[in-house]
Amino acid sequence: MHSVQPRPASFRSQGPLRGTVKVPGDKSISHRSLMLSALAVGESRISGLLEGEDVLATAAAMRAMGAHIERTGEGCWTVHGVGVGGLMQPASALDMGNSGTSTRLLMGLVASHALTATFIGDASLSKRPMGRVINPLSQMGAEFTASPGGTLPLMVRGLVPAVPIRYHLPVASAQVKSAVLLAGLNTPGITEVIEPVPTRDHSERMLRGFGADLTVEIDADGVRHIRLVGEAELKPQTIDVPGDPSSAAFPIVAALITPGSEVTVTHVGMNPTRTGIFKMLEAMGADLTYANEREVGGEPVADITARHSLLRGIEVPPDIAPSMIDEFPVFFVAASTAQGQTITSGLDELRVKESDRLALMATGLKAIGAQVEEREDGLVIQGTGGEPLEGGATINSALDHRIAMSFAVAGQHCYHPVTVDDVSPIATSFPTFEAMMHNLQETH
Repeated sequence: MHSVQPRPASFRSQGPLRGTVKVPGDKSISHRSLMLSALAVGESRISGLLEGEDVLATAAAMRAMGAHIERTGEGCWTVHGVGVGGLMQPASALDMGNSGTSTRLLMGLVASHALTATFIGDASLSKRPMGRVINPLSQMGAEFTASPGGTLPLMVRGLVPAVPIRYHLPVASAQVKSAVLLAGLNTPGITEVIEPVPTRDHSERMLRGFGADLTVEIDADGVRHIRLVGEAELKPQTIDVPGDPSSAAFPIVAALITPGSEVTVTHVGMNPTRTGIFKMLEAMGADLTYANEREVGGEPVADITARHSLLRGIEVPPDIAPSMIDEFPVFFVAASTAQGQTITSGLDELRVKESDRLALMATGLKAIGAQVEEREDGLVIQGTGGEPLEGGATINSALDHRIAMSFAVAGQHCYHPVTVDDVSPIATSFPTFEAMMHNLQETH
């Protein structure tokens, strides 16, 4: 998916950031809205869809399995679904590019359909572990032929009827939960997922919105029992995708660390399973205000204004990690210019994302002058007390969009420019990122 030639870019401090921006649609909701629309009978309309490479990989895969998907304007799409159970045999391998979400969720969909699909991806995705999804889907009767270590390329042979299971999540993962629930759609009986640590609940909200019979019960220990009645009939929907809180974190942190800045990000998804980053920034003393709070398609949204703030180091409770797992790279940037020490732990998951994000962030932050100690499951960062970092280094982003954007943000508060070795992967989740940063610098 990525251009063969790396495209380096430098980011430097050019005074305060000011303005109002809209970030791309939520990636999690965009993936799921395409998949569920493709399984509904009739026409669904989606506005605000994230048009990054990851989501386009999902659209291409659903097309390959029979859904009619058409782009009608910027962020506006129509989907004519084939109905649950109606997916067709794809003619060739499904290319997932860099998208772990597409891969794991689509493995779930295919698992309970009478078809065989081969999943392939780029070099980065082909290193990521799929065993955590293969395990429960195998219990439901699907057969897998994977590369060594349970990685791509891999082949899934679905079973009809699949076997409903009661699955206790061994690791907090919205992708594994969603894969099992999606497999359960075409499985007779009740498929149950037991979730000890809550993760993002977009799948549950959206499955209900499309008409699936899904219940969530929280027991005395706070454990969530999610039950889905199979052989569901999904009804087409009109969906307005809120802005992705993971993407909103970049301009928000940039404003917080850059003196004189004030930036408003509109229409941001405020799902409580996704707002850990904003809670932790506020705990550090961030000046964040929320306006125009409302609900869109079962998801809470708001406009967020961030003003430059002198942040204080904190200890991040490990149990908040699932609600901000993708935002830690840019959170580490905020911590590196705070007053005092920030301690994070329980972040083993960051080592198996698009890259080993703990190692890359530690190495990159040290290269631009931050004081960082890398531990097995987190980073300990000694902040500069609001002073700029040194900068002046070239960062290895390892084809990871969030690493690239985090160091672009860091460059806003450094004495010397920060160069990212390749910014082309940013297109996977935030195609307009560079233009947005440029506009925030130009508006004053």
